[in-house]
Amino acid sequence: MKKHVILLAGGKGTRMNASVNKILLDLCGKPVVQRSAEAFSSIADDMIIVCREADQPVIENILNCSSFPFPVLFTSGGKTRQESVLNGLRVLSAENDDIILIHDAARCLVDPDLINRIIESVLACGTGIPGIPATSTFKICNDEHFVTHTPDRSSLYEIQTPQGFTAGMFIPAALKAAEDGFNCTDDAGILEHYNIPVHIVPGSSQNIKLTEPEDMSRASSILKGDAAGMRIGMGYDVHRLTDGRKLILCGVEVPYSQGLLGHSDADVALHALMDAMFGACALGDIGKHFPDTSDQYKDISSVFLLKETNRIIGEAGYSVSNTDITIVAQKPKLLPFIPQMAEVVANTLNIPLGDVNIKATTTEKLGFEGRMEGISAYAVCTVVGR
Repeated sequence: MKKHVILLAGGKGTRMNASVNKILLDLCGKPVVQRSAEAFSSIADDMIIVCREADQPVIENILNCSSFPFPVLFTSGGKTRQESVLNGLRVLSAENDDIILIHDAARCLVDPDLINRIIESVLACGTGIPGIPATSTFKICNDEHFVTHTPDRSSLYEIQTPQGFTAGMFIPAALKAAEDGFNCTDDAGILEHYNIPVHIVPGSSQNIKLTEPEDMSRASSILKGDAAGMRIGMGYDVHRLTDGRKLILCGVEVPYSQGLLGHSDADVALHALMDAMFGACALGDIGKHFPDTSDQYKDISSVFLLKETNRIIGEAGYSVSNTDITIVAQKPKLLPFIPQMAEVVANTLNIPLGDVNIKATTTEKLGFEGRMEGISAYAVCTVVGR
C-alpha cells in the first residue's frame, strides 16, 4: 500500500493582492509551497504537484532546496479544482488499496499528526477528511437574502485538507463525476454525490488556508509561536536634488526636472528601507554593506541593492513581514506613482502587496524639502525569524 499526494498549487493570488501565485510567497524564510510539500516528506511515497505551466520551473527550483525521499512529478492545472485533481490522478499509478491525499498548497501549516489522522481514517473507513466544529451560527438564505433556515451548528464542520481516500474508491467516482458533468467545491463532495460515506476526523485550528494578506500575518505568528521573534527597524535617508539626474523613488522613475544626487541611483526611499531592514536584524547599515567609496556601486539600481539586502537578512535568518515608507517632498506630486512603487517593493521582497505601505507628504514649504533642495524618506519595517 502506497500513499500518493496530489498537491494543488495552481492559484493566482488575486485576493492576496500578490503579483505572483500566493504559494510562491515567502513565509518566515521559506516559500509557502515548500512548507506544504515538506509536511509530507516523511509520509508520502510520491507527490504530484498540479500547477500552472509558468510556475513549474519556479516551484522546481524552490523544491531543489529540499531533499525528498520520493519522486516529485508535475502536471498542469485545469480550469476548476476538480479538473486539476483529475489531471493529478491521471499521472498516478495506484493500486486499489493505495491512499490518495489531496491537499491545497495554500494550507502550508498542516502538520504530520493531522496527516496521520487522515491516513488512519482511510485505513479504517476508506475516507478521511479534517473538520473543525462550527462555533458560529449559520443562516441559509434565498436569492432575496431572506433567511429560510438556521441549521443546527452542532452538526456543522469547517472542512480542511488534506482529504484522503482509497484509490479504488475515489478514482472511479472522480472519473464518473467528470463524465456526468458534476462539479463540487471539495473532493469529498464527489463521494457524497454518489452516496458514498465520508468520515470526518478532527482538523487543526492552525491548518489555515492562505487567501488574503492578513492570513500571511496570522500564519507567521503561528510559526513563531508568539510575537517574541518579531523585530522592528527604522531607516532614514536624504539626498540633494540636482540637475541632470533622473528622479528614482522606490524603483520608479518619476518625471521631474531634477533628480537626486548620489553614488548609486540615489533612491532615497529604498535606501531608508534598506537601513530599516539592516537595523531590525542588527546588521549595521547600508553604508557598511554597499559603501559609496566602491566603484562597484556607482550608479547602481537601488532595486538591485534591495534584493541583495533581502538576501543578506535571509542568510541571517530573517524575512520582512511588512514595511511602511514615508517620502517627504514638496514637489513633484507622488500620489499617482505610489501603486507602482508598492508593487516594486513587494515584488523585490517577495511579500504580499498588502504588506507594503508607501505614502508621500510635504513640509508645507518648511526646511530643505520645502525649499525643494532635496528629498528625504523614513521607513519602518518588521522582520521575523525563521
